[in-house]
Amino acid sequence: MGKIRVYKLAEELKVHTKDLVDYLKKEGVSIRNHMSTIDEETADLIREMIETEKEEKMEEEILEPMEFNKLPTLKELAFKLKMKPIDLAIKLINRGDIDSLNGEIKYNTLVEILKEYKKRPILPKELEKKAEEKKELPLRPPVVTIIGHVDHGKTTLLDAIRNSRIAQSEAGGITQHIGAYEVSLDKKRKIVFIDTPGHEAFTTMRARGVKATDIAVLVVAADDGVKPQTIEAINHARAANVPIIVAINKIDKPGVQINRVKEELSKHGIIPEEWGGEHTFVEISALQRKGIEDLLEMISLTAEILDLRADDKKPGTGIVIESRLDKTKGAGAKVLIKEGKIKTGDFFISGSTFGKVRTIIGGNNKPIKEAGPSNIVEIYGFSSLPEAGSYLYVIRDNKLAKELSEYFKELKEQGKKEEEKTVSLDDLLEKIKGGETKKLSLVIKADVQGSLEAIEKSLSKIDMEGAEIEILHKGIGGISETDVMLASASKGIVVGFNVRPDSKAEKAAQREKVEIRIYRVIYELIEDIERALKGLLEPVLREVVVGKAEVRQIFKIPKVGQVAGCFVLDGKIKRGSKARLIRDQVVIKDSFINSLKRFKDDVGEVAAGYECGLTLEGVKDYKEGDIIEAYVEEVVE
Repeated sequence: MGKIRVYKLAEELKVHTKDLVDYLKKEGVSIRNHMSTIDEETADLIREMIETEKEEKMEEEILEPMEFNKLPTLKELAFKLKMKPIDLAIKLINRGDIDSLNGEIKYNTLVEILKEYKKRPILPKELEKKAEEKKELPLRPPVVTIIGHVDHGKTTLLDAIRNSRIAQSEAGGITQHIGAYEVSLDKKRKIVFIDTPGHEAFTTMRARGVKATDIAVLVVAADDGVKPQTIEAINHARAANVPIIVAINKIDKPGVQINRVKEELSKHGIIPEEWGGEHTFVEISALQRKGIEDLLEMISLTAEILDLRADDKKPGTGIVIESRLDKTKGAGAKVLIKEGKIKTGDFFISGSTFGKVRTIIGGNNKPIKEAGPSNIVEIYGFSSLPEAGSYLYVIRDNKLAKELSEYFKELKEQGKKEEEKTVSLDDLLEKIKGGETKKLSLVIKADVQGSLEAIEKSLSKIDMEGAEIEILHKGIGGISETDVMLASASKGIVVGFNVRPDSKAEKAAQREKVEIRIYRVIYELIEDIERALKGLLEPVLREVVVGKAEVRQIFKIPKVGQVAGCFVLDGKIKRGSKARLIRDQVVIKDSFINSLKRFKDDVGEVAAGYECGLTLEGVKDYKEGDIIEAYVEEVVE
């Protein structure tokens, strides 16, 4: 049976590639991206379904006509529909039609808005025909993030790209500005590299509903192979639904086995094209500047297939990557322009803040007058610091910009975030029944490999119609902030077995409303998830941490043994309370506090900021840096 690439089928059906990918995933077809293949039988079925949908749309109910002499502006349409301009503006923002706030409402937008009110637009024939004509938008440069293990050469690769392009160009060919690198392959083709800490950065963006990256380049060292952070990077890029190009680095080193690296990656679903997979592999030596041109060509080719286009004429929209307060310039932000142009003097909103563009800082740290699609610039003129991941919209009407920013400010103050609430285990069934989600996404961390394999195997056996379990990431060791952000981005939960979250992970979980579930018995973990999927969750005991202390010195007392000299970090440590000994975020012993002293005196409790000596029942071996975590148990319905 023959196979066809998804992007080829999209061309045949005359639909956008991204729309077809979303449609296939919605219909349950197992694909990753536009480069995936499907068999001809499935393709025929999709052709038939799309054709049927087109026929059904033609048979829709007859709508009441509403006449227009021309395409209306936002205020004109709001008046005709007897609604406030700000209410229509919010509706347009939620649709992503921000450019319609600044001029005439687009024809397709007008049709869809009126349809909600059981009406259809009637325009002069020549105007309607002109409005329906689709103009070919210009191509924009791809935005690329380099990810991978910490020592595999990400920074060296960026340096190699920067230096190699400078050497071949009169005007530099590449501009470093605001943590971004714009590479010119020739007069027409460009690539923008974001210089970020890696996969954590674009996952944090995605957690707020933002896709800042078009392509991810996964760097793997030929002499080191796949490492835990490599797997983490793969899972983040896959969850973000961006194409992955693999750069096998350090091929200049003696004795490297490139096929071994490919075999290791194939175990994690990253299979080379020559092996029948859908991932491009490029062999490079960043240090010796080998293979850099091949990598840039592959990125350009992938961008060509993605067909990245943007309207560079309309009012600009962008994504805030990070914000900063400058003593002389005031509140500013690093912004990735997605569409349109942002110019000095433009009014804009960004979440609950608004402003007027006073200064745009571009290449070589110099002021520029305007910025277009895929440019990364610093913009100053915000009324207050915007949040990373928030969208920036240019709005020509200053009064409307202020009204909208006040509206979003009220939403924020009321706790009504723009982001969806993260899925929790307790309300999962309700969401499945309501059609909000069809899967439970998990990040699983365990103390040892054996436990991890046992959990994964047991979860694979859980079967419930209408719901599935997706493992976003699995690993050994404590729960980190990165684990929490990945779960948040995918509306999932974090499950830990005999491991604990560090302080950064706990704060991130509270901030992002991510549920962290900790277990010490495998069957309890499996039963909880199974009961949640079947809607049978019963009242459970929830642990509440009441105090944390760090072991800073070990004392040996005759007839007593070791005593842990501790400093209380948070809360209170009470004698007799349940407590666990944690070493490197792994639970060593679950016990209770047997004795508690301040100097030579027995005490009932010790508060944060004070030192104490304590012993845990059944623990005879303490190490400096161990954490004593005191907790109580509460019954939760």
